Amino acid sequence: MIAYRATLDVPGELAQFVARLLAAERRRRPTPRGSRALTCFGQAVLGVRWFRDRATPGTLARDHGICRATAYRYLDEVIAVLAEQAPDLAEALERAKDEGLSHVILDGKVIRPAGAKSPPSVSKARSSTCGTPERRTPTAATSSPCSPPGGFPLWVSDVEPGPVHDLTAARIHAPPALYRAAADLPTLADLGYDGAGIGILIPVKQPTGAQDLAINTRTRNAIQRSLRCLGERGFACSTSAGAPSGTSPPAPAKSATSPARRSS
Repeated sequence: MIAYRATLDVPGELAQFVARLLAAERRRRPTPRGSRALTCFGQAVLGVRWFRDRATPGTLARDHGICRATAYRYLDEVIAVLAEQAPDLAEALERAKDEGLSHVILDGKVIRPAGAKSPPSVSKARSSTCGTPERRTPTAATSSPCSPPGGFPLWVSDVEPGPVHDLTAARIHAPPALYRAAADLPTLADLGYDGAGIGILIPVKQPTGAQDLAINTRTRNAIQRSLRCLGERGFACSTSAGAPSGTSPPAPAKSATSPARRSS
């Protein structure tokens, strides 16, 4: 066995912030002093490592000297206390308006669940609603308005299990707050959100037959695509599909999903 030193490339203040949240949660329960295998700071480092390095719970358990079941439980607690700090959609939109944003971007993401044999593509996950063989592939869809120009998500909805279409997930979680904000903060979306409602702007569809869109309409579509791609890229990067097998990608959700257990 070879031992080596490693550095976690995140600010120390981040781990301390998470540790304070965990300490408050332990006081709320209340947890007897000295009854935990890790201190609040040690548990915070465990959680930050999972988010930052995509370390599997088994690896975290080995490195922190705890059993894997305890690593799972501690990781669930870290995700829960962080999720409690996330704003709801109405609060996120109010903050966006206060910061002077001109619009937000609504997009969906298909997330590979833990233990899936192969990551499903977006096209396969969407086509599975039509009853094709891909329906057997376990997927989860989320909807998320993002704030340009950086595209970092302002808010992420709860996960909808199974082959749920983007529009369906958005209708479950997003419309009321988006409708109220539409006058000052329109929402840009792709053609998959056709019929989503007032304030959710999509490109104009190509007419049937050999007709072409007017030049003004084509220009509008091009401008909207150039704005929307920033948010779509940000959401894709924040839910990277390259997580190791056995972990689920973290998302800044109001009710974050705990990492799924691997079946033995």
